[in-house]
Amino acid sequence: MGKEIKMIQLIRGFKDILPGEVELWQQIEKTARSLLEDFGFKEIRIPIMERTELFARSIGEDTDIVEKEMYTFPDRKGDLITLRPEATASVCRSYIQHKLYATDPVRKFYTIGPMFRRERPQKGRYRQFYQINAEIFGVDSPLADVELIFILVTLFSKLSVSDVNAHINSLGCPECRPMFKTALSDFLTSLNENLCSDCVRRKDRNPLRVVDCKVPACRAAMTDAPSIPDYLCPTCDQHFETTQKALSALNVPFVVDKGLVRGLDYYTRTTFEIQTSALGAQNAIAGGGRYDGLIKALGGPDIPATGFAIGLDRLTEIAGSNSTDLVKTPDIFIAALGEKGGSLAFEWNCALCLEGVKAEMEFGDKSLKSQMKRAHRLGAKHVLIVGDNEIKEGKVILRDMDTKDQVLIPIEDVMENIKLKLSVSNIKRE
Repeated sequence: MGKEIKMIQLIRGFKDILPGEVELWQQIEKTARSLLEDFGFKEIRIPIMERTELFARSIGEDTDIVEKEMYTFPDRKGDLITLRPEATASVCRSYIQHKLYATDPVRKFYTIGPMFRRERPQKGRYRQFYQINAEIFGVDSPLADVELIFILVTLFSKLSVSDVNAHINSLGCPECRPMFKTALSDFLTSLNENLCSDCVRRKDRNPLRVVDCKVPACRAAMTDAPSIPDYLCPTCDQHFETTQKALSALNVPFVVDKGLVRGLDYYTRTTFEIQTSALGAQNAIAGGGRYDGLIKALGGPDIPATGFAIGLDRLTEIAGSNSTDLVKTPDIFIAALGEKGGSLAFEWNCALCLEGVKAEMEFGDKSLKSQMKRAHRLGAKHVLIVGDNEIKEGKVILRDMDTKDQVLIPIEDVMENIKLKLSVSNIKRE
């Protein structure tokens, strides 16, 4: 007996997106692309690997992402590279490197693709996960933040995602945030026994991280903590007030959530999450905010920016469309018998596909009964039967799989005849 070959399994925390479910992903991506492009966003495609320094400088060395979750390794030259844990830093790097601000600093970009974080896998959260990201560069007006929130709410409405609410907050700016940090640090001095070990370490280096901690004990301990909106400078306060007024004018429901902070260092002023009860405890389906200092911190000019990220894995769980309704089935299956029939069928199959008709056929030498079963299994709407007898008589059989009706079609001009019959049939179905 030969040695048994062990089956290779998926890496833990990764997943395959199979036919039958990928159609829903495609539908969501198509809807998002169309909406974003209607609002003037252009697609940008960024690499999945970057120099580790990019994320350490942008996200923050004290964050869980950089400290614990990044897939970082040396390449053959010893340089540290990282699989991207988020997209914003990479889009900023591209904006700076290619001097996209030179002709016009105001740019709108979107990107769709995988991100990588080595965190504990759970429902809706994977180590390779997918995001839809949008970024606006060169606009310091709060209306840019409002536009992003409006796009998100509109997208989820188009995807039949119910019970959606925007949670918003302001994180202040470098002028007013130090006052808040001082108040927060004073509050945290007496909480050592109630905080997790990470927060005990962080409270002196970066107390804002404690506010963002997801450990239940830490969240409970922070109930009476100072809130950032109480310490905003006049400029940030006005910025936040304008954001709320513009959202109300657009009839976008929102909640001012004083405990909402973002887990990345680069956020300033407006921050937001889109939440829905359809996800249970993991209720955030998208989030983002303003990061006015990031481009300068990465070596570019002092240009303001704002953006969002949508968790595509979570979105597919609650989008209103049913994957099975989106699966495309063949318009026609060509059942061929004999060598001549098989040859003709293959020519017609290729020609029909080029004409936009979804056609399938059996490449092997199978009985008519077997081919009809496969046509049914594929969900083909029609079957075209061609064999030696049909070729001899100059006519092939077209069978409607729903009504079971059959008609004879002359082989001469068979392509035009098939397309005509299929179009008439589709009109009747509609």
